[in-house]
Amino acid sequence: MKHPKPLSRRRFIQTTAAAGAVLGPVSRGQSTQQPRSGETEYFWYREQPPGKYIDSQRGRKAFAYADGKVFLSTDNGHSWPHSAEFPDASKITFSHILKNGNILFATGSKLYLSTDNLKGYREVIVKTPDGADYIPHTPKNPELPGWYFHTLPGVVSWEVDGKEMMVWGNYCNVLGGATPVNIYYSTDSGRTVKIAYSFGQNPFFSDTGAPGGGKGGALIGNPDNKTIARHVHTVAYNPVENAFYATTGDGTRGFGHECHWLRGTYDARRDRWNWDVIISDVSNSRYKCGGINFVDGKLYWISDSNGPPPYDRGIFVCDPKDIRNHEKHTRLFNPEVESACMIIQDGTFLATHCAPASPLNTGFIVSNDMGKTWAQPDLKEFGKRSPVRLHEKNDEGWFRVDLRSGWIKHAEVIFIKPKPPRRQA
Repeated sequence: MKHPKPLSRRRFIQTTAAAGAVLGPVSRGQSTQQPRSGETEYFWYREQPPGKYIDSQRGRKAFAYADGKVFLSTDNGHSWPHSAEFPDASKITFSHILKNGNILFATGSKLYLSTDNLKGYREVIVKTPDGADYIPHTPKNPELPGWYFHTLPGVVSWEVDGKEMMVWGNYCNVLGGATPVNIYYSTDSGRTVKIAYSFGQNPFFSDTGAPGGGKGGALIGNPDNKTIARHVHTVAYNPVENAFYATTGDGTRGFGHECHWLRGTYDARRDRWNWDVIISDVSNSRYKCGGINFVDGKLYWISDSNGPPPYDRGIFVCDPKDIRNHEKHTRLFNPEVESACMIIQDGTFLATHCAPASPLNTGFIVSNDMGKTWAQPDLKEFGKRSPVRLHEKNDEGWFRVDLRSGWIKHAEVIFIKPKPPRRQA
């Protein structure tokens, strides 16, 4: 498949920022039209009902918000019996429902926890590795405090040694203000959140007061770490190794690579992390990526390769020990488009197109037979949208997906239910 030369993400974000596209959260998911729905050869899809933005789901539960309130459903969004007043609801950038029912959600640089189905909530102060309070920077523009907790994946917690553990990194320095790049974790269902890893100070994303930061402003990040990044693309857990993997973006701008793979192990007894940067590379390599998944001990990821051609794109698989060795990688499929989002569940691969770089409007990459056959359906009726934050299926079998306007600005939410794999002739 040949693609026409698309608008680059860099040009796209410069254009939208210049037009005042800082965040625009009030209109998130607030369409009053009849929700759109339909089917492709590979899945059914439906838009969320109007009136709320359904931000996360787990099992039968879903968390949503509308102007001035947050909501909790216990029947897959059919009703919303639990709610709370929350004046900054339109600024929410992250949420996660934990196994015990706790809800962790964030606005800008602030993190909140509800332990009682939204009867109440409290602010959670992030801790440094040594237990001190982690103090967010004072933004040059108070309306742009940064996306401290916003993330691209929908899966951010796993069972580790018999208990649930949250680990996630922030996708930032695009909209919302300049932000230090961190990996966070919680081992007690969100009651305590600490820094697992803090990246260095990136001169290209200092706090200038612009939506994505820039050069010449106040430096933010860990001054003692020479490893810099623009943002985190994904964090994933491999139970076979009892290890976490993280990838970052985006480029190489004269102060070292921003595209890295990190491998981390956690010592629960000492509450200490050990992280190694195992790969650093340029933006047009397969190592600029996201969507890491581990299935039966195998490592899967999708390339977000961009910048100067040639592009090393595709969905890849290998043994974790072979990640540095191209010859041991298998490219399962090449969509010929950059992407940083993918989920694998019950034999279904669901990945997405980055809209400014895609010939499709709202493009998906799907395989319902564990990578034997592939398709790239386009949900054209939604316009230019980049699907991100792919949540695992709820109790009714539906994935939850953010649709972002252009690249990363919040727009709609849809749900996707895979069809059974077709029998091969």
